[in-house]
Amino acid sequence: MLQTSALAFGLLLGAAHAVPVARSESCPVAQLKNGTYEGVHDSQYNQDFFLGVPYAQAPVGDLRFKNPVSLNESWTDSKQAAQYSSACYGYGSDQWNYPVSEDCLYLNVVRPSGYENQTLPVAFWIHGGGFYQGSGVDQRYNLSYMVKNSVEIGKPIIGVSINYRLATWGFLSGTQELVDEGGSNFGLRDQRLALHWVQENIEAFGGDAEKVSIFGESAGGASVGFHLTAYEGRDDKLFRGAVMESGNPIYYRRLNSTLESNANMYKELLARTNCSSASSPLECLREVPAAQLNTAINSTSASLNTTLAQFGPFKDDDFVADYGSKQLADGRFVKVPIIDGANSDEGSAFSPVGINTTEQFRAAIIAAVPQVSGELADQILEAYPDNLSVNVIASLGDTRPGAPYGSQFRRSASYFGDYTFIAHRRKTCETWAAAGLSAYCYRFNAIPAGLPPQIGVTHFQEVSFVFNNIIGSGYIPAATPPFQGKGQNYIDLAKLMDSSWISFFHDQDPNSFKTSAAWNGTEEDWPVYDVENPQDFVFDANVTSYAEADTYRKEGMALINEHNFDVFGR
Repeated sequence: MLQTSALAFGLLLGAAHAVPVARSESCPVAQLKNGTYEGVHDSQYNQDFFLGVPYAQAPVGDLRFKNPVSLNESWTDSKQAAQYSSACYGYGSDQWNYPVSEDCLYLNVVRPSGYENQTLPVAFWIHGGGFYQGSGVDQRYNLSYMVKNSVEIGKPIIGVSINYRLATWGFLSGTQELVDEGGSNFGLRDQRLALHWVQENIEAFGGDAEKVSIFGESAGGASVGFHLTAYEGRDDKLFRGAVMESGNPIYYRRLNSTLESNANMYKELLARTNCSSASSPLECLREVPAAQLNTAINSTSASLNTTLAQFGPFKDDDFVADYGSKQLADGRFVKVPIIDGANSDEGSAFSPVGINTTEQFRAAIIAAVPQVSGELADQILEAYPDNLSVNVIASLGDTRPGAPYGSQFRRSASYFGDYTFIAHRRKTCETWAAAGLSAYCYRFNAIPAGLPPQIGVTHFQEVSFVFNNIIGSGYIPAATPPFQGKGQNYIDLAKLMDSSWISFFHDQDPNSFKTSAAWNGTEEDWPVYDVENPQDFVFDANVTSYAEADTYRKEGMALINEHNFDVFGR
């Protein structure tokens, strides 16, 4: 295993995602086409940070609810890039402790110092949060740890993180006015414009525009999937590799069209902002003060039984040209190597609780997707039996959870995890392999500190390992840091995963770090996915990580993938 120490990483708390470090006598400088930025340098860890760099015009006033617009200014004096921007307006705990603003389209660049005479591969992070919360300033996504490790293993990279518009601000739909303007999926288009910005400007920071890889988790992983299929899978040469953690080119929700789904939420928003009777309701919304609009979005509607923050990606016949399952089947996706994976017990975060009987499980299946017929529901019941030896949350052994989960919760969680992420992960890996493309697929199987045993290796838990965030930067006081009370085996697993991701970014091979002199581990190589012998790689802390046959719950996942378009609408 690559050697590290908790003490060394503890010192990094003052790095990229804490309070910005004080400026030294010699500030790092990046000379872009528009002008010059001055960042900050951390001499102890020999890293340069360029924080809060705008990649688009502020989406305010007339630019609210419009596709992002490129910067159109230049300057002669140096601009400071020494502190983070505000996060975008969002709705959830990911926004806690961070200032928010409508003016939020900024990115951050973290680079190792001392590589001025060469260009480095670039890792472009897209945060998750269900498309309604999260930001690139979230300290859990501390790029300093990854950049530091990249130097240690001889695979130096530059890290980039971004904000993008969320919820109603980023995905408003349900009105013909927007269709007529050509505006749609603003949040995804924000990400796309940031990728174009990187192509045009990353060389000024020492990055190689031809060696950009995108990676994300959950909604961030789904975002990566949307970029792989954007514009019918058109390759705009914005990235050469893609990593999806609990997200895929097949969306985890029903993918509705522009006017099909959100008309009622749009009408409710107009009513709350007194814009219903305006000659142009959309223009009226653009004139509502941001704080007032934010309050309207964040209030629960009695008639809709939800807040108005539930706008998300939709099929606009442009950026999102078609359903992901159809595009994969037709080969309409960008042909680049990928990493794609999910956690063992994803479904414990997405299954309803109180599932005690087969009848309750069947009702939950149909309630989640009313388009599921009785016949298909029965087929799902057969494919997902009440058998603890094959159900998820294997760490419980032969134990059934009690209240509030229910005695058949593990059965339900098996289905809902596959339905949401894992079946699509398998279909994506199969599609890439059939096309002769490199796909490295994984299952994460370590339970961090602070999680109840009833939910096991649930959603999001791999993130701290991928970022090598062993000191728990950014975890709110009420949350237990993932590595608290854990042993060296957990630290080793974080080092392994982080090094694998870095190697993929650097060489498009997650195994390449093993040539490092510091490597002394015994883990198997991570195999390329193969149609005839499908294997994923299991990242585990309690046993040596290993490759396994990717055939578990075969009938159930095949059933889900068979009906992704005609029933599940994605």
